Amino acid sequence: MLTFQKTRETCTLSLSTSGKAIDELLGKQWLLTNQRGSYASSTVVGCNTSSYHGLLAASVNQPADRIMTLANCLEMVISGPEVFDLSTFEFSERFAPAGFGHIKRFRRDVGVHFDYDLEPVQLSKSIYLLRESDTVVLAYDFAEVKRPIEFVVRPFVVLRDFHGLQRSYAALRCKPVEKGISVRHEAPSKVGLFLSCPCMNFQDDPQWWFNFVYRDNKVRGQDFTEDLWTPGFFKCRIDAPAEIVFRASLCQRWCDVEPPIIDISIIKEDLQKHRDTLIDQAGARGKESQVLCLTADQFVVKRKTKQVEQTAILAGFPWFAAWGRDSFISLPGLLLCTKRFEEARSVLMTFAAVADEGMIPNRFDDRSDEAHFNSVDASLWFINAAFQYLIAAEDSKTFAQDLLPVIRWIVDSYEKGARFNIHADSDGLIVAGDQTTQLTWMDAKCNGVAFTPRWGKAVEVNALWYNALCLLANYYVSRSFESSRRYRVMAEKVGESFCRLFWNPQKSYLNDVVLPDGSVDATIRPNQIFAVSLPFSPLLSFECKCAVIDVVQKELLTPYGLRTLSPSDPAYKGSCEGPQRKRDEAYHQGTVWSYLMGPFVEGYLKVNDFSRSSKRQAAKFIQPLLQHLTEEACMGSISEIFDGDAPHKPRGCFAQAWSVAELIRANHLIEG
Repeated sequence: MLTFQKTRETCTLSLSTSGKAIDELLGKQWLLTNQRGSYASSTVVGCNTSSYHGLLAASVNQPADRIMTLANCLEMVISGPEVFDLSTFEFSERFAPAGFGHIKRFRRDVGVHFDYDLEPVQLSKSIYLLRESDTVVLAYDFAEVKRPIEFVVRPFVVLRDFHGLQRSYAALRCKPVEKGISVRHEAPSKVGLFLSCPCMNFQDDPQWWFNFVYRDNKVRGQDFTEDLWTPGFFKCRIDAPAEIVFRASLCQRWCDVEPPIIDISIIKEDLQKHRDTLIDQAGARGKESQVLCLTADQFVVKRKTKQVEQTAILAGFPWFAAWGRDSFISLPGLLLCTKRFEEARSVLMTFAAVADEGMIPNRFDDRSDEAHFNSVDASLWFINAAFQYLIAAEDSKTFAQDLLPVIRWIVDSYEKGARFNIHADSDGLIVAGDQTTQLTWMDAKCNGVAFTPRWGKAVEVNALWYNALCLLANYYVSRSFESSRRYRVMAEKVGESFCRLFWNPQKSYLNDVVLPDGSVDATIRPNQIFAVSLPFSPLLSFECKCAVIDVVQKELLTPYGLRTLSPSDPAYKGSCEGPQRKRDEAYHQGTVWSYLMGPFVEGYLKVNDFSRSSKRQAAKFIQPLLQHLTEEACMGSISEIFDGDAPHKPRGCFAQAWSVAELIRANHLIEG
């Protein structure tokens, strides 16, 4: 079972008494992150099931451009003729070795821990990812030694882009350096890997091991085998209780200088102090609030440019970097509800500084500082997040001096015209894109085929547009009569047009898109929920808002979020699996998005006047996600998406920023 301990996020999974099949255990993952964008991740039995799994995926250009460095380690306890394998690897549908049988318990707090019950020894293996360096530490605590043993650790190295796979033609070599060994490619390379274990002797024994199988890659229709290189092994004799500390660190060149000493007690103290500080700062008292507060920290990183260090929000692990839309939707939950106001300010300032042609970028490049502009709604979400920051942080100086000019620039540009044919039509509503563009969040496209072509007037875009105008009009009420009047008049026009064009009286819900020719797409999608949930909702009657909540609840609500399409629609896809094209077809055609639980809960509470009974019901809505947070998929985070059909299997990124953020915000609304 899974349990919590006070003031710290601790998941404990008993493997010896659970009776769980290995396939089920391989579906449970763990994730450790640091503020640099690096991570460590695998399954609760230590077997990598994805090419994105590894003990150290390190960020070269913080927090992006990740390099997978240390894939895994082969660990053995040798007692006379007996060999006890601790590791588990999968080859061609078989496990060799199959050490998962010796794991009695998996635990997660400031690190992850595997408890082994072996006949000659009692052993706990702990993995820690350091906060201030691209370093992973494996600590082996031999608490009880019944008879002398030999302990062997053989590291498996991959120096490759974390999106790729390694083959045996990779020219890797190692050389001894001060207090360890250093591994690099023979050809010039920007990074290397330093390995060290002071209590053990290193034996040079380079080998290639072939065709490790990654079952998750196989399910996704991707290349699923990889060759791993090992430079040799570390070995020592243990005849009394001892702690063995193995480390791996990213290095920019041959590690010819003496590395800093690793002190496990200091590492644990630093990690725990950081978490305690986050909990205290957020004022998180209940167990669920504390777990959510600590989960939020997974996605908050420091982004280094040539000029300055800034805060960024990574959209998801393992493969997403900093995205604008995701950052602004995530910011209220991740940073404002947890009272991390200075970091929220930095995120907003980072994007504001690179605004161009009246638009906020939708993402930064994975390998450079280049900004990409390909979204109609990211700039509008920026405006909403900036105003939420003003309210929560009460930082009127930053808002007025640095954010407000950008906000007004966005509004002016959207009114008059911006990239991708974004402009206000004669009715005041925002039109965007054409048949070739994918500018809303439903942007799946494969081989030139757009699976959700939502060009024209999209419902959530215009709900955001109305919200932005109302926020500005309200802000200027006591500051500038002319400005307040201008934005109020614009908002009234947009509100009237919104109700006239989007409300579908025959179906009693909101159209999803109004096309340039005046025709409508009346597909039942979750985008209409934002017309009820945003701070300022378009001029819909109370009855219309209730009808929106009703249709979304009946057609789209699942235990893990909202479906992107009603199951009654012929285009509905009930599962999001298989090769890339098949997944893209389903991505917004029925797949459940967990972040949408946030706006649904907010809209539901609004139409019920935040009554006690509505809060009790809302608490029931989010309970499955809270359970998923600690017991399923990535233990200690929330998945990006789920299948539309029951049992709603988790898919996509195993840890998604806005999924966590909107759960935090929903919980905050319910508790508040």
